[in-house]
Amino acid sequence: MELRKDPITRSWVVVGQGGEPPLPPDPCPLCPATETGQTLLALPASGAWRVRVTPNAAPLYRIEGEVGRAAEGIYDKMRSVGAHEVLIETPDHDRRLSQLSDHEIELVLEAYKRRIADLKRDSRFKYASAIKNQGRAASAEWTHAHSEIIATTFVPRRVLYELRAAKSYYTEKERCVFCDILRQEERSGKRVVDTQGDYVAFCPYASRVPYETWILSRKHNHQFEEPRHDAKPKHLAALLGRTLRRLEQISDAYHMVLHTSPNTNVNRGLSDYWKTIAEDYHWHIEIMPILPKGSRSYALKEVYFNAVLPEDSAKQLRELEAGL
Repeated sequence: MELRKDPITRSWVVVGQGGEPPLPPDPCPLCPATETGQTLLALPASGAWRVRVTPNAAPLYRIEGEVGRAAEGIYDKMRSVGAHEVLIETPDHDRRLSQLSDHEIELVLEAYKRRIADLKRDSRFKYASAIKNQGRAASAEWTHAHSEIIATTFVPRRVLYELRAAKSYYTEKERCVFCDILRQEERSGKRVVDTQGDYVAFCPYASRVPYETWILSRKHNHQFEEPRHDAKPKHLAALLGRTLRRLEQISDAYHMVLHTSPNTNVNRGLSDYWKTIAEDYHWHIEIMPILPKGSRSYALKEVYFNAVLPEDSAKQLRELEAGL
């Protein structure tokens, strides 16, 4: 496989096929009785694991080797170097992330933090984050609850858009745009779904799909993997669990992605907008439910159509039971 850059959109695309077949679904390779692969991290540190991270057996990105940037006429390409890991969220095959206790969800978030921090120590990687696809409609590889940790030699296009917009806003106003958004959402209250401690779940003003939900901290921080000294991860875990339980009453399939800052320790390719990133960027979690076919929740030429007002989505989610 290799990475090729679209010269118009400037996005990178993985092309080609992996060298290894996917893991068989039965018996489940993520269950403790049939677990495979090297253990990169297990939590808790002693006793039976509750969260385990392993390399993906059929990765999109491979950790070995150098990037090998090259030109092909006007085009740019490079080797598909990076990291692609599987984070097993629970040893219990039939439990979803939403069905875990607050403490168990906190362990999942702790594993996110530790693996991202470790991957950012590799100077080849410009970005590292966590994603979760749940349900067949979201193209989840296994039914067993899991996330993926991915590190790349480039910054994904949507994150670049956020970085540029955040930098521009900060240059003009000397404030974080995410902090301003959150303050306005809380003053309005119309799109707020739930809160816990310093964390807020809300439906964005220009939601791309019905019931799209973001989770932000009221206290500014650009790096999820390096939390503030006063952070309360148990509050984030509790809010994430309640948010997912609400959303699953709308759709059992969703994409969830953690947006954190790029690897600012990489010396090459640094852009001016990274110089104030500690002040202008703000980590957050984005959750996009996948509704049944026919809902017209889709993008046409990069313009999204959302048939449900975010205010109505938030109101409906607030009214849903969120307990275990």
